[in-house]
Formats: sequence, structure tokens, C-alpha cells
Amino acid sequence: MVLLADLHACNPWMGKARIELLVEQANALEPDLVLLLGDYATGMPYLMTSSVPDQQWANILAGLKAPLGRFAVLGNHDWWEDREAQRRASGPVSGQLALQEVGISVLENHAVRITKAKKPFWVAGLGDQQALLGPRRFLRAGRSGVDDLAATLNTVGDDAPVILMAHEPDIFPEVLKVARRVPLTVSGHTHGGQVRLFGYSPVVPSRFGNRYAYGHIVEKAHNGDDAHLVVSGGLGCSIAPIRFGVPPEIVVLELSALRSGISDP
Repeated sequence: MVLLADLHACNPWMGKARIELLVEQANALEPDLVLLLGDYATGMPYLMTSSVPDQQWANILAGLKAPLGRFAVLGNHDWWEDREAQRRASGPVSGQLALQEVGISVLENHAVRITKAKKPFWVAGLGDQQALLGPRRFLRAGRSGVDDLAATLNTVGDDAPVILMAHEPDIFPEVLKVARRVPLTVSGHTHGGQVRLFGYSPVVPSRFGNRYAYGHIVEKAHNGDDAHLVVSGGLGCSIAPIRFGVPPEIVVLELSALRSGISDP
């Protein structure tokens, strides 16, 4: 399973040529499944030289190959940069439409059932947790989400295990309450802090700080099971074109076991 997070398509740092290279590198890994974890939009309105239109980056991502499918969720910047969606306080956002037009499924509080080696599992996608900007837009408390974890899990039709895609990792404490159904959550958003020193990030866009900044996190669920969270360091940059101590990455997960109580990435 390949995870691609936080593309932030813009020139000159994440232009068409670099996105094409990333797709080539992802395909060379021969994944069964590709999960796109949101923030395809630039995120740097004051520093970029130009944006990459949604249709262009989506057309390139359409080249991703995976026999079990390619699934996406949306990120906060995909919502924030669609002014019409902000005005009406609802989707679909332009990035979602671009992905759907090229055949990539966008899971917005919805799940799909997949079978591998005659064993079923579900891939669920959560709506963004900071999608809508209020009057106090520069404060996290001034933003609201379109996420609905209960509704998402209600689209799961049997007791097969669930892999949850959530752009922001801050949903994980809620997932811990239902970990028997969701042994594995995958997220992006944080960029690993974008600047990371000795395993510590001074600034992390999460209300939990470094707890969910980066990497493979294992915590105990309310029922005593282990629950797994994998937070990608992402590919692009947000706010400022700076990365230090946390290089861009394509994440590969090999799941040797996945069942309702335990996953073993």
C-alpha cells in the first residue's frame, strides 16, 4: 500500500514535472493499493510563482496504477482555496471534481469494500476536520469540519477490518474508542512539522503537538487493543517552502495481518 500526502501543487517547488516523477516512483513500487491523503492545492498563496490547475495535477495522478484501486480524501487546503465552497459552506470542492473526473475515488465520509486473497477489508475516508473557515479563520477554534466518523463507519456493511484515511491525525483519539473496527488509520497534514530536530518538531499543526506529528504511532484503545496510526511526512510544503530534518516521502505499508482487533504494519 502506497500513501501519498500533501502534494501542494505549485510552481516552482511542485510543478508538473515533479508530480510526474512522483507518480513514476510510486508505480515502480508496484502497490496493490494507492491512498491519497489530501492537500493537493498549493497552500502557499503568497510565495509561489504560480499554481498548478486542478485538472493538470489530477490528470497526472490518473497515471497511478494499483490493482485494488486508488482512493483519495480531501485536505484543509483543498477546501480553503475553493472560495465558492467556502461561501456555500459545502462541497464538492474543485479538487474533488478533478479527481473524480480522472477516475480516482474520493471518499467523503464513506467506505468501500475490497478483497485481497479472498479476505475482505474496508477502506474508509473521513471528511476534512478543518474544512470551513469562520470569522476567526487564523485560529483553529475558528474552523469547522465536514468530518463524521460515525456516519463513515455506518457505511461499513460487515465486520471486516477498516483502514481509515483521515487527512488530519487529530481524529485518532476518537478512533481509539472504536479500534476493534479500525485497527489502522493513515494521515498526512502535519508534514512531520516540516522542520524536525532530533525527533522533535517545534511547530506542528495539531492540537496534540508532537504526539501525532510523524511516523508510526501505536496507542491502546479503550478496549485494550493496540491501534495503529501512520502519519506521512508528505511531499510538498505549506505556508513556507522550507523542510529541514523531515524530507519528502512516499510511504509504503506492507500489512502482514489485518483483522478487527489487531493490525501489524
